[in-house]
Amino acid sequence: MKTVLIKQCSRIFQSADKGILKDCDILIEGNIIKKIGKLSETQADRVIDGRGRVVIPGLVNSHHHFYQTFTRNLPAVQNAELFEWLVYLYDIWKHLDIDSVYNSSLLAMGELLKTGCTTASDHHYLYPRDIDGDIMATQFAASEKLGMRFSPTRGSMSLSKKDGGLPPDSVVQDEKTILKDSERVIKAYHDGSDFSMKKIVLAPCSPFSVTEALMKDSAALAREYGVRLHTHLAETRDENDFCLQVYGRRPMQVMADCDFLGKDVFFAHGVHFNDEELDVLAETGTHIAHCPTSNMRLGSGICRVTEMIPKSINVGLAVDGSASNDSSDMLGEVRNSLLLQRVHYGAAAVTTADVLKMGTENGARLLGYEKVGRLEEGMAADMAVFNMNKLEYAGALSDPVSALIFSGYNHEAEYTLVNGEIAVDKGKLTGVDEEELKESCMRLSSELWKKGGVQL
Repeated sequence: MKTVLIKQCSRIFQSADKGILKDCDILIEGNIIKKIGKLSETQADRVIDGRGRVVIPGLVNSHHHFYQTFTRNLPAVQNAELFEWLVYLYDIWKHLDIDSVYNSSLLAMGELLKTGCTTASDHHYLYPRDIDGDIMATQFAASEKLGMRFSPTRGSMSLSKKDGGLPPDSVVQDEKTILKDSERVIKAYHDGSDFSMKKIVLAPCSPFSVTEALMKDSAALAREYGVRLHTHLAETRDENDFCLQVYGRRPMQVMADCDFLGKDVFFAHGVHFNDEELDVLAETGTHIAHCPTSNMRLGSGICRVTEMIPKSINVGLAVDGSASNDSSDMLGEVRNSLLLQRVHYGAAAVTTADVLKMGTENGARLLGYEKVGRLEEGMAADMAVFNMNKLEYAGALSDPVSALIFSGYNHEAEYTLVNGEIAVDKGKLTGVDEEELKESCMRLSSELWKKGGVQL
């Protein structure tokens, strides 16, 4: 069995509860953490020097839209709010092809891995009518190439412009097709085991892009097969207004009426919940995927995380789509989650331990992983190693773990290990040639812009 030894780590952040170890070693056997502590002379197939390094559990990204990496920073929507932003971008995204899906997935997951993320979900809800290939198979091919633990959602939209929705007809599907393919991907790919590298989630896009019937049927199908449920909810005031006008109810009540609440459900954003709705989240055990950078970028508001934590609402972290974040920087997301809460709630609102917990074990729990998110013996060997011997951390090393959050301007991990395999080695992805990936993504994104009529 292959072994990896990370020797004399300056600091090991085990978990928010277990705290930090100093000057200790981590021994990995196969895909499991075998030992943590001050180990005697130990042989290993690969030894990594941990001196001057901080090791944290692999970060968990609980909500993303990989394909959006090809439409970052477009001038026409740099200053737009959500609905205007979506309407403009749908006319570009409708031209996605299978090469774009594959390469944008590699790009997004590559950035995540390079910033310490080991487990990711992706909410792909856009299914262009003439796309030539299997989107879910394509995304899993990308995750396998990079070595990322992947829990994608089979997203869906059934309401186009003619039905009162926002997207064009060419990217939505009828509900029979959606449910049939949802069942197919569960049967083909879902692995519910402790150290699974592939977990499926069912994810109607939002209350304003699918019918209540599809929400209910998706919930029933997910529970039949024991997979998780996901959707966008309460992201903007516009969404609340839409639900009140169309359904006569706020978004949370629509979800309750669709049986779309519970320990197997996680909502992206959750910015505009009222007090009573926070209580519903707590009572039902429903999770939140908090997307601070996207919420700032689109001016959506500030999620009430500081009020959710005392209610024991499980809050994970997410970078959201790269067209509403413009990066897939997972460590940067941890930093922004700390700072954004303090803007509204004050300097003592959340600590670095709080946000690291959100970015690791909370995200793992949200996705249904019990063996991911903490550095403990017997847990999955998912971790990120950061070199603190850098100019950007000079003067910050009285607390090296917190320095990762408060200080620094380059969030790249030196090593990222997933399931015991080294996915980032000395700052470089091991599964792909980064230069070739960059060139492919630049070419394909430019082609997509042209098809969408982007004027540069």
